[in-house]
Amino acid sequence: MKSFYQILLLIVLSLGSIEITAQDGSGADDLAKQLQNPVANLISVPFQGNYDLNVGPEDGTKFLTNVQPVIPISISENWNLIGRAIIPIVKQCDVGINSGKQSGLGDAVISGFFSPKAPTKGGLIWGVGPAILAPTATKDELGSEKFGLGPTAVALKQIKSVTIGCLVNHIWSVAGKDDRADVNATFFQPFIAKNFSGGYALAFNTELTQNWDYDATSGTFHIVASKVVSFGSQMTQIFAGPRIHYGNGNPAEWGIRAGITLLFPTKS
Repeated sequence: MKSFYQILLLIVLSLGSIEITAQDGSGADDLAKQLQNPVANLISVPFQGNYDLNVGPEDGTKFLTNVQPVIPISISENWNLIGRAIIPIVKQCDVGINSGKQSGLGDAVISGFFSPKAPTKGGLIWGVGPAILAPTATKDELGSEKFGLGPTAVALKQIKSVTIGCLVNHIWSVAGKDDRADVNATFFQPFIAKNFSGGYALAFNTELTQNWDYDATSGTFHIVASKVVSFGSQMTQIFAGPRIHYGNGNPAEWGIRAGITLLFPTKS
């Protein structure tokens, strides 16, 4: 029987060939543009499936599903607090020497961005706040067993149909099991996206993690095509594209990213 992650991936990849109710026009275009902005006033719940091949010396496989709810909260006339969480669900096989199989939850990362409701005069959109590493992993192999804290920030600019920006955070471990390695890592994600009429978009990004204690760099380059559609009254984005890995701390070679994002537009 195929795993949940394989089934999710197959469903998402098949959506491109199914006639779904199209959301052409300004509504889909506006949602597609908001989705390029990590601190937009838009409630969204992405289910991001990542399937990696040739992982480690035994050419293992890894299925990673990130559930990533984003909830904006108005805290004043001029400011929003954007709550973001990344909750990983992992299933992996032979990713290390004699490592066997593991499945379960990984460590969650929770971020809060304090962001102005209006861009600056120059059109810059930005947000800053805390990032928290929560040791939610259900197995030792899937997490750090450390509690971590640090800063996070995002800045971007949207020029007509093009969005360019960068999201960063740094997390230090502050508590946890003494026999596990400390966390001292920087996450760096530059991105650029082009939106097209009809709710279509093409995005490029690199997710780069630098582990400073071990001088290990792991990066993944993504090319992701997406479209805003509707299932009945539920506005949704579907997306898919390749993953290309690089760096001395990344044991994988390549993979696929695909998924869906449930959209819940908020009133301005």
